[in-house]
Amino acid sequence: MSVTTSGSGSAPCRFAHYFVVCGIDNETGLEPDALAGENFDQSPLKRTFKSKVLDHYPENIECNPFDQDAVNMLCMPKGLSFRTQRDSRTPQFHSFLITREDGSRTYGFVHTFYEEVTSPQICSAMQTLHQMHQAEHNASAHNCPSSSSSSSSSSSSSSMDSLASSLDEVESPSSTSSSQGGRRSCGCSGEGYDSVRDTLYVSKAMCLITPMPFMHACKRFLSQVHRAVISHQPPPLPLESYIYNILYEVPLPPPGRSLKFHGVYEPILCQRPGVGELPLADFPLSEAFRLLGVENLVQIFTCVLLEMQILLYSQDYQRLMVVAEGITTLLFPFQWQHVYVPILPASLLHFLDAPVPYLMGLQSKEGTDRSKLELPQEANLCFVDIDNHCIELPEDFPHFPNKTEFIQELSEVLLSFGLSPEGGNTSSEPAVSSQTSVLEKELKSTSLSELVDDRKNGNLGGEALDVLELLQGNPTLERLQALAKRTGVKVARLEALAVGQKAVGEEGVGGRSPAEEEELRNAKLNVQLREVFAARFATMFTDYESFVIQNSPDLESWLTNREQMHNFDKASFLSDQPEPYLPFLSHFIETQMFATFIDNKIMSQWEEKEPLLRVFDGRIEKARLYNVRAPSLRSSVYQKCTFLKESAQAIEQRLRKIDHTAIHPHLLNMKIGQGKYQQGFFPKLQADVLASGPTNNKWSNRTCSTQRRVDRHRQHNDHLVLDNDLKEKYMQEARNLGKNLRQPKLSDLSPAVIAQTNWKFVEGLLKECKMKTKRMLVEKMGSEAVELGHGEVNITGLEENTLIASLCDLLERIWSHGLQVKQGKSALWSHLLHYQTREEKNEQLSESPVSSGQEKRKPESSVGLPALHVSVIQDMRHIQSMGEIKTDVGRARAWIRLSLEKKLLSQHLKQLLSNQALTKKLYKRYAFLRCEEEKEQFLFHLLSLNTVDYFCFTSVFTTIMIPYRAVIIPIKKLSNAMTTSNPWLCVSGELGDSGILQITKNVLEMKFDRQNLGKLTTVQLGHDNSGLLAKWLVDCVMVRNEITGHTYKFPCGRWLGKGVDDGSLERVLIGEFVVPCNDEDGGRGSRTPPLQQSPSQIRRISITSLTGRGNKPTTVQIQESIGEAVNNIIKHFHKPEKERGSLTVLLCGEGGLVWALEQFFHHGFRSARIFQKNVFVWDFYERTLAFMENADQIGDLQETPELLGLNCESFCRYVNAINNMPRNIGKDGKFQLLVCLGARDRLLPQWLPLLAECPVITRMYEENALLRDKLTVSSLIAVLETLHDFPITLESSLTKSVEL
Repeated sequence: MSVTTSGSGSAPCRFAHYFVVCGIDNETGLEPDALAGENFDQSPLKRTFKSKVLDHYPENIECNPFDQDAVNMLCMPKGLSFRTQRDSRTPQFHSFLITREDGSRTYGFVHTFYEEVTSPQICSAMQTLHQMHQAEHNASAHNCPSSSSSSSSSSSSSSMDSLASSLDEVESPSSTSSSQGGRRSCGCSGEGYDSVRDTLYVSKAMCLITPMPFMHACKRFLSQVHRAVISHQPPPLPLESYIYNILYEVPLPPPGRSLKFHGVYEPILCQRPGVGELPLADFPLSEAFRLLGVENLVQIFTCVLLEMQILLYSQDYQRLMVVAEGITTLLFPFQWQHVYVPILPASLLHFLDAPVPYLMGLQSKEGTDRSKLELPQEANLCFVDIDNHCIELPEDFPHFPNKTEFIQELSEVLLSFGLSPEGGNTSSEPAVSSQTSVLEKELKSTSLSELVDDRKNGNLGGEALDVLELLQGNPTLERLQALAKRTGVKVARLEALAVGQKAVGEEGVGGRSPAEEEELRNAKLNVQLREVFAARFATMFTDYESFVIQNSPDLESWLTNREQMHNFDKASFLSDQPEPYLPFLSHFIETQMFATFIDNKIMSQWEEKEPLLRVFDGRIEKARLYNVRAPSLRSSVYQKCTFLKESAQAIEQRLRKIDHTAIHPHLLNMKIGQGKYQQGFFPKLQADVLASGPTNNKWSNRTCSTQRRVDRHRQHNDHLVLDNDLKEKYMQEARNLGKNLRQPKLSDLSPAVIAQTNWKFVEGLLKECKMKTKRMLVEKMGSEAVELGHGEVNITGLEENTLIASLCDLLERIWSHGLQVKQGKSALWSHLLHYQTREEKNEQLSESPVSSGQEKRKPESSVGLPALHVSVIQDMRHIQSMGEIKTDVGRARAWIRLSLEKKLLSQHLKQLLSNQALTKKLYKRYAFLRCEEEKEQFLFHLLSLNTVDYFCFTSVFTTIMIPYRAVIIPIKKLSNAMTTSNPWLCVSGELGDSGILQITKNVLEMKFDRQNLGKLTTVQLGHDNSGLLAKWLVDCVMVRNEITGHTYKFPCGRWLGKGVDDGSLERVLIGEFVVPCNDEDGGRGSRTPPLQQSPSQIRRISITSLTGRGNKPTTVQIQESIGEAVNNIIKHFHKPEKERGSLTVLLCGEGGLVWALEQFFHHGFRSARIFQKNVFVWDFYERTLAFMENADQIGDLQETPELLGLNCESFCRYVNAINNMPRNIGKDGKFQLLVCLGARDRLLPQWLPLLAECPVITRMYEENALLRDKLTVSSLIAVLETLHDFPITLESSLTKSVEL
């Protein structure tokens, strides 16, 4: 009889698996709890003592083995707590969960109360401890008035588990001083403990362990059991009857149904969502929103989605649980895939060192300041201080899409239930405690007892209702009389009660108690809030199926090749999303939870759909049916949730009309005289009757047969697909590193187990590094292949940025694993600072530059540029001088980006780790950085990133000042290497230009500081033509970014000077990125193709010279090159704006539009030298202009005069403006400028017919010239007109001083 729970593996279809009692073991007595951290300065009443599992029933269940250590630790996370009669002893409720290795969960619900200590040995042991404590502390007398005890303790106990608050100071020596103050009275008043005068009480816990989180039902059951323990009258039946009933006779409600079962005094209701509804979540979301407020909760939710490290912090265990469970249920349809420990016991604090994403809850200690909390790593941590209503977020944190509208919609739902969206701390009695408060206390208050007796409320008096509920439906009178005798109630009175109850039932709200109404309200609010979250995902991922890549023939081959496969077309998916969503989505689709979701989708073609996926796909289908008109894809318009009413109605119907009622508790075959009732003491239960359940149970048999059917079906499938063990093995490997570390093993804390856990972390980090670097390479090489003309682009700048941010996060996690002492928020930067301090000391001692790690880099494959010094320290100093970065985490990330861009990341980190003495000082033996073999492999994986070019520093830090060095390289072999004129330079990049820089004559090298220019695109080079030697033949200009080492070459290969070449005194040169060729680079398997460059001298001569040295291009090649140039410009505009790069390169560079049109105009051009002088295309333009301006001859042109007049006018205006400008850019420069302006102002297609029809053409072009072929000209016009759809903007370096 089993049913599949949220994880894999089957569990019996019973409501509860175990009933557990934890407390003090009278035989072993008081044992200090070493793991929880002993502090002998504390009063003995405040110290931590070990608790034990006293009883648990049944002994074991196959599908959910009983883990004694884990249950004990989580039932009483702070061990035993002692009180005296002066202290508050309010019972407390909290929950916990245990995540098994396969990811399935078991829930525990704990009711902790205080019981008088009857063992004289324990009382005298406590007194002895107290006397020793007082003897030691005679000097510091306790001067705390006992009168404050009740008030102070009651205020703290309501907000937190009182057993924990009593132990708050135990672990924190710093709070000893506060323990002398007001709260001291709580644990030991002025007189301390005296066994004669004082009554000693100790905490005891009852716990139900269940396969599903029916929190409200378990809470009500346990509080009724406790009420029976402290009641003046014994319960109607022995406690064994109720515990047996809930363990063996109450089934789990079937999906979509509700169930009523009976506690000691009142019936208890629970309901389970149907197959098409959101899965069960019984923890009150209203409480999570009240504690944190909507805005904070949405921020934490975003951190969880992006798989950061989330640490919840509160004094109250139940708060930790409510927030953790609340947030994880909101993730639907995704599931948290990493370490999940909502209550981290004190003995497991080392787990905060885990270098993986986690969601953990830590109990705060009274009076402990957040600043005193030493956490191993904070670079990627979201710290949630629940009690103080505040959160600390990681840096570089993308917002959830439509965050404002989303918060607005959630606020509306909360307001409709009368809750404030701001949340906030309430008074000392939180909303939760109104439910937790014990019924005994309720009945003492007169107003409440009146309310209970008021029949209009649908309630009977407390005792009467209990009795009636018990007796209804019990068939035989004998049983009735037996029960009547036990409870001391007359049967006649029962009949009267029944009549009264019937009348009330008709009158009241279906006979529901206020607690049930509150439960219904909570359930409706829960489901409506969850629907709002689910609707956001349904909107964002409405078309996710279109991007799932399914290319495996069967499950086995898919599982085998899972690691190598792309399962989701991320680039296409992102290109379909609205711009504002991209920062969040690009990070989110890289997470493990998204990968698992897509894996489940692919696997659903071979096996049954995963339940969450089935519900989510159903939602999307439904939305498609409702929206006949599909929403426009790239719209970021917020769509509200439409399911709110119907989802709340489904729950209301289930709770108002009960589908199933469980068997009533009944007398068991028990031994007489055992387990006698004694008020205030939990009885010793009879183990033999609770050890096993009934054999002939109707529903258990039914579920057995269903399960057999399911098992047969599964075996059949396994036979068809593949062996189950093999599949499990593949799945474990395929599905993430941290998954087997979801839950620390609570039961075994031996050093060997801790070492093994750390070893798993080390392996996991290495595997993650391998996957991340591989992904970065594959994506980057994919985009390079596109630039080289293969395939389609599949990485965007945004995606690249996401991958790099994820690498930064991984490095931070590696550096914070196994730290000896935490310093600063960034472990990596802290290590770098230690390294810097040591190296600078050595430097001062040796009075020489830092030798360690400072290699001179070779001059960049060129003459002229001096070598660039490279060292870890040098790059750190660059980062430290950047005032824009304010935090250590930011500095560490900037340093990683800079090292990656310089292709030195692996080398730098190797250098950093080569100082082994420092590494040993900073890290424990088990740390990743001290595992030699793994460290080597890690550095090797990082080295592979050197095969591609990144601009991840330059493109992110756009406002910093950067030193540049420029060198002009003349052609040395010619005597005109020296010039008497004054040269100048202007460097332009994607982010701006340097302005005109005067260069000292004949020095030809300069350094200048400018705000980041981005990737460099053009250099304007010119001189003032002064002196005798004013002609200048320049080979190229080299410019280097002195921080990143990126070098650009701007080829020229032409003269600058009047009366030579085309008479130009300045030229615009197009840059190409120079690839460094270091020995350390190790054979570069692939590299980024160079950017286009300025057309070279050889190419110029082949077009312009008379002899036409070199091969002239054919007409087909010319037409193809024009098509290619136009195509590249169109592609440029189809990229996201931030990733377009330089348009100047596409217009004026090698293979650009100017170059292609120049080839077109040179085809068949009669460029004969007249008196040794070259003729240029610009000369043809000037003659055409002269012809057009001769107004008498315009009639010769065969075209409609008005249009012609306009075209002629614009052509003449542009040519004249270029001729009249003060710049001396030469005839080729003028041609280039005219083409650029014509492209910008969409005039090129209008000018072409004028040039083709002008009579001048016959004198300057051969018969077979392309310009004289009407068909070619009209097709060229058509090609150029395709550019009219795009806004072409020109760099100021091109258009400077043109007056149009």
